[in-house]
Amino acid sequence: MPELPEVEVTRLSLVERLRGAEITGVRVGKPLRWPLGCEPGMLTGRRIIDITRRGKYLWFALGVPSPPGGDGGGLLLHLGMSGSLSLTPGTPAPGPWDHFDLHTSRGLLRLTDPRRFGAVVWSDAPHEGAAGRLLAGLGVEPFDPGFTAAHLKAGLSGRRVAVKQALLAGDVVVGVGNIYASETLFLAGIDPRTRSERVSLARCGRLADAVRRVLARAVALGGSTLRDFRDAHGAGGAFQLEARVYGREGLPCQVCEQPVRRIVQGQRSTFFCATCQRR
Repeated sequence: MPELPEVEVTRLSLVERLRGAEITGVRVGKPLRWPLGCEPGMLTGRRIIDITRRGKYLWFALGVPSPPGGDGGGLLLHLGMSGSLSLTPGTPAPGPWDHFDLHTSRGLLRLTDPRRFGAVVWSDAPHEGAAGRLLAGLGVEPFDPGFTAAHLKAGLSGRRVAVKQALLAGDVVVGVGNIYASETLFLAGIDPRTRSERVSLARCGRLADAVRRVLARAVALGGSTLRDFRDAHGAGGAFQLEARVYGREGLPCQVCEQPVRRIVQGQRSTFFCATCQRR
């Protein structure tokens, strides 16, 4: 599943190319996770003012045709389990997995999603309508000043679930997906099975710092490509090549040389070093 680094990489590969572009047409293919919420034709003539990110969602802010640049609502996009966006010249015929096309003056923006868990949703503003409902309840952004040791400690207090499960929930901090949770907990030296409420303030400080470092490195490397993730240029990510524990079951830990272990938590694989990571 594309996580925060992959979504941010996608945003960065699109924003400069599409800012100011005019929408010239829309094609809606097979139904996605949620309905578009507007007549596709009403998007024609609007301009893309900006592309921002909230968690794993992209917000395409649109301007109405007249007056130029006026607020014109926007589109909230989610890549689902296997989706990706591409921006190409011309109008290539859609394939069986191409479910949404936004024709623009800068090229064709296409959402490809084999599993159709992605979404494109219209709203008047990111805090209103369908977008507001989907974004409500998301935790703080990992690079926001508000993501501190104290914030993390408050969010983990009273939770009896394992700390890795709390990170994946996304209501304390967004964007720490499965790969990045394993890598973050390794960097912080915390056993993923540790009960959330038992993580001290000092360890929360190390964990918050590790979250920022791991996600920033992932963005710098173009995210992780385990199967089919590509940015809008068609380039895959390389973070998985630097993973210290994820996907390395049985291989020696890069710090202590003890075998990396794999367990299943919440039906997701967790990789860790039982020597370097303490409860």
